[in-house]
Amino acid sequence: MKHWRLEDVAWDQFDPSKVDQDIVKLVKAAAMVERNGTDYAVYLNRVFRADPAFCEASDNWAVEEVQHGDALGKWAELADPGWSFADAFQRYRDGYKLPLDAMASVRGSKTGELIARCMVETGTSSYYTALADATDEPVLEHVCRLIAADEYRHFKLFYDHMRRYLAREKIGVLRRLKIAAGRITESEDDELAYAFHCGNEPPDIAYVHERCIAGYMGRAMGFYRFPHIDRSMGMIMKSVGLPPRGRLSSMAAKLFWSILQRRQRKYAAEYVAI
Repeated sequence: MKHWRLEDVAWDQFDPSKVDQDIVKLVKAAAMVERNGTDYAVYLNRVFRADPAFCEASDNWAVEEVQHGDALGKWAELADPGWSFADAFQRYRDGYKLPLDAMASVRGSKTGELIARCMVETGTSSYYTALADATDEPVLEHVCRLIAADEYRHFKLFYDHMRRYLAREKIGVLRRLKIAAGRITESEDDELAYAFHCGNEPPDIAYVHERCIAGYMGRAMGFYRFPHIDRSMGMIMKSVGLPPRGRLSSMAAKLFWSILQRRQRKYAAEYVAI
């Protein structure tokens, strides 16, 4: 069940004078990834086809993800009236495909699949919180906070199901850590890079992963602040079965923050040079 609707957003309060063009580029890309939630539900429903309760939850999750994409796409069209979300999303759908014919999780187990989903929801809840904190445009701030709250609920949804499957599959902490780390590194794969391409580059420009991931990450990573990373690390540690608060979590957050800052500088230098 949706916790909010597009009509709940005060779109008439949009203030073009407070639009940050770097954020517009990020929102265009994020809108397409979120809108593609129906394909993820197809994949999850195949993997968990013997679990009707989870499949129902997955379908409800996808409805909310699609709404996220529609809200972000609508805001991007306000910020850039010449841009068509429908056209950009069709380009994205035509060029980026998920493994919809998979009958088993690409993570090797159902627990692993749900850990990976926890990582995604951890990343998105922190990301939209970071964007909400960074923007001065009131409508986008409201939309991002609504989405961030949804994504945190989604984390809890997948975490609760993960615990259920963990009791059966009994995957150790090291294996869970490997799955989590692997999914985090996948944030730099084609999903976001191709969305950035479709949202921000004309059709006659060929897609180049290195250029597009630099354009996306060089901007996106710059909006994070340490509290966003610290909170995310607690969620990551909880997902893999480690204490979400304490010395280990604090050290991991500081290390991750340092890595993120270095990578942001690297990507920023690359997209400026391109």
